[in-house]
Amino acid sequence: MSLTVNQLGETGINVTRLGFGAMEFRKNTKYFDYVPEKEANTILNMVLDAGINFIDTSIDYGESEELIGKSISHRRSEFVLATKCSCPVGMTITGGGKDHVYTRDRIVAGINQSLKRMKTDYLDLVQLHGSPSIDVINELEVIETLNDVKKEGKIRFIGVSTSLPMLAQFISLGFFDAFQIPYSALNRTHEDWISKSFNAGIGTIIRGGVSKGEFVSKGLLKQEASWREMYKTQYHEWDYFTQAGLDDLLEEGESKTSFLLRFTLSHPELNTTIVGTANQQHFKDNIATANKGILSEEIYLEAKKRLDLIGISPSK
Repeated sequence: MSLTVNQLGETGINVTRLGFGAMEFRKNTKYFDYVPEKEANTILNMVLDAGINFIDTSIDYGESEELIGKSISHRRSEFVLATKCSCPVGMTITGGGKDHVYTRDRIVAGINQSLKRMKTDYLDLVQLHGSPSIDVINELEVIETLNDVKKEGKIRFIGVSTSLPMLAQFISLGFFDAFQIPYSALNRTHEDWISKSFNAGIGTIIRGGVSKGEFVSKGLLKQEASWREMYKTQYHEWDYFTQAGLDDLLEEGESKTSFLLRFTLSHPELNTTIVGTANQQHFKDNIATANKGILSEEIYLEAKKRLDLIGISPSK
């Protein structure tokens, strides 16, 4: 069974509704286990072999871009490549970069570095990382900078990784081709805003669609205390699954993670959701879940109803 494909906003690019996030290829940090280059190569090629054609990464994700370049640059025509800019450049960020600067020099340097690291002549989508204010965008001429780089042929489309309240302002701005938005059954804040973005012709890329998976809720992680610090929101979110009685809606043998992924994929205005892993079996499970298809309308609506009852509802 092949993965479902649809268009990313009005870009004309077709993407698989299940995408791949390469964040977990950061090497040897206090949050992420070391991923050997050979293992990363295996998983990235498994991604393409399975039919996934959307891969998202960032300068902030340590050696992730370099591993993509080493592993699958020879298969460049098979996938849509998205990364992020405004991140620190010229060094390896092993713990996640937070120093986002939106000057022309930083943006251009980051894009050029990404091109070199991933051994490609162009990036399909470059997203601003850190969701700057409209004032910063105007003051630093961010739009002009990105348009200039686009004219050079180095990038095809422009997006931003964002959330409310900036998401609403960015829709009104009318500049971006795609938004990367947090969303899952356990965090429905942006549920209606995904639809509003889609209806405005903007591509929707969902992150956090499985709330980091059951391994977060069970504490099956490297240095659990550090993970609780980094992903405290997702740890808390998993309590909602039981509080809402979603266990009763699971099919026989279905995992909670599988249910969450199918819930996310059931959103009609989702273009793609990026799910990352450095574990081959987890990846195979995600593929099996995606191929299983979305939730039935009855189960989907019942899940929403139960989540509404405990206050896990969309933001208007």
